[in-house]
Amino acid sequence: MLRMILDAVTASAPQVTPQVGELLAAIQGEMGREALQSALHLSDRKSFRERYLKPALDDGLIEMTIPDKPNSRLQKYRLTDKGCQWLAQQGDRSLATNS
Repeated sequence: MLRMILDAVTASAPQVTPQVGELLAAIQGEMGREALQSALHLSDRKSFRERYLKPALDDGLIEMTIPDKPNSRLQKYRLTDKGCQWLAQQGDRSLATNS
């Protein structure tokens, strides 16, 4: 019984790294890669892609606005419902710890 509950909780709540959490908090509407890197004060494109962007995309927390052209210069990223839910949960947790 406990194993079923644990599996359900871990399946619904993705394990988000601190870097991905920062990315999710920084996204405002639809943003391009350069704008996201600037918002996070990051200059290394490769590190940003590997540590922030790719894990968030793989976990379904963000999505591309032009998914059939991932290398488009017009590509932007936005939160998915899953990403919005994760952010809302984090807000609930911070409110609970501040009380």
